[in-house]
Formats: sequence, C-alpha cells, structure tokens
Amino acid sequence: MVAKKKAEFTVRTLRFKTNKLLNRKQFVVVVDHPNWNGTVPGAKVKEQLAKLYKVADQMQVTVFNMKTQFGGGQTRGFGVIYDDVAAMKRIEPNYRLQRIGLGRKRMVSRKSLKERKNRVAKLRGVKKNKHQ
Repeated sequence: MVAKKKAEFTVRTLRFKTNKLLNRKQFVVVVDHPNWNGTVPGAKVKEQLAKLYKVADQMQVTVFNMKTQFGGGQTRGFGVIYDDVAAMKRIEPNYRLQRIGLGRKRMVSRKSLKERKNRVAKLRGVKKNKHQ
C-alpha cells in the first residue's frame, strides 16, 4: 500500500447566502483533497477561504461541522464569514468562540468549589489559605 502524502487541496463553496440580519455570509464548504492523508486542518481551510473572499481579518471566518466522505478525498462542512469581529462575538455560540480563542474562559465547576470549601473547613490549627 502506497502511503498518501500531504499535498494540495481545493476549497469550493456551495449555497452561498448573504445574511444581512446576522451580518454574515454563510455557505457550505467543500474541500477536495484526493492525495491528502486524513482531514485537512480547519485552520488551513479558513486561510484559503479568507484569501478567496478577500477577508481582512482571518478571525472573521468560522468553519465547523466538517465531515469526511467515506473513503476520503472530499470533506464537507459549513462556513461563515462575519462582517466584523463584534458581530461574530455577539452571534456565534460560545463553544465555537472558545475554539478560536475569543470566548469566555470556562469557570471552575460548582462542585469543585464546594469540595474545596469543605476540605478547608476540616482543617484545625493550620493556616487555611495554604491548603486551597
């Protein structure tokens, strides 16, 4: 069996729509990668889309739900290009914003806070702030 090597890929868009209400352009992304082993990284797809649509800031482009066709060679997913980063922060779900580094950080879970409180409460005669 001949091992596939990393090679070039092409990015196309289908069902392109301009959504004025959400300040974005949305479309289906089709990535053809016949000589590529595995799925093309999302960052590279975003980079190609930013070039294709002449987007100033690559952070405005989001690609998600990428599924590789059985047997490889083609991957399909959804893509969104926002008019500005402020609109993106307002509309995109928080989990997708976290993936690209724009979302809120995850808070410490409520259970672990309570467990820590109870561990500290059991201590006697020791400085409590050391055991947090």
